[in-house]
Amino acid sequence: MLGIRSQLRLKTKPTYTKMKKAILLLILFITFNGYAQNEMTQEKLDSIYTKISDSIEGSSGRWQFKVKDVVFIAISDSTHNRMRIISPIVETFKLTETLKEDALVANFHTALDVKYAISDDILWSVFIHPLKELSEDQVYNAVKQVYFANITFGTSFSSTSLVFPGREQKTDKEEEPKNFIKRKI
Repeated sequence: MLGIRSQLRLKTKPTYTKMKKAILLLILFITFNGYAQNEMTQEKLDSIYTKISDSIEGSSGRWQFKVKDVVFIAISDSTHNRMRIISPIVETFKLTETLKEDALVANFHTALDVKYAISDDILWSVFIHPLKELSEDQVYNAVKQVYFANITFGTSFSSTSLVFPGREQKTDKEEEPKNFIKRKI
């Protein structure tokens, strides 16, 4: 016959295990439920873009807006969980090989979460990210970085004040002014 302590251990062990499982399930439920409520949506993007822009057109999933005379296009697709914020900088036929190379170097060192990219004969400042995982702060920061990468093209080629170390800039090359005519989209 088992002693009282042995009987208690037999009775409490399964109860303890069940309690651990119940607590674990509760934690997982709260975590995923909270995560689902914090997911970025097209409605949240619309609200953010409306707050920060000087003017805005478009609807859920596709917006065109301006911040300090800089044009932005924002596209999101909840089905494929993708979004992008882009800003046209210059038509590619106006770019020298040196400016193209400087933009590629900047993609590695000074254009942090944004990149310079060419599409449809235009050089763009581009931020691309999964939609649902994006936070509101990241959206504000993304617009800021796209803006600064646009206006600093041809000079510092930077999206923030942070610079990752790299090769030295060539001192013997000519500085090319940023006197581009931007194409309307």
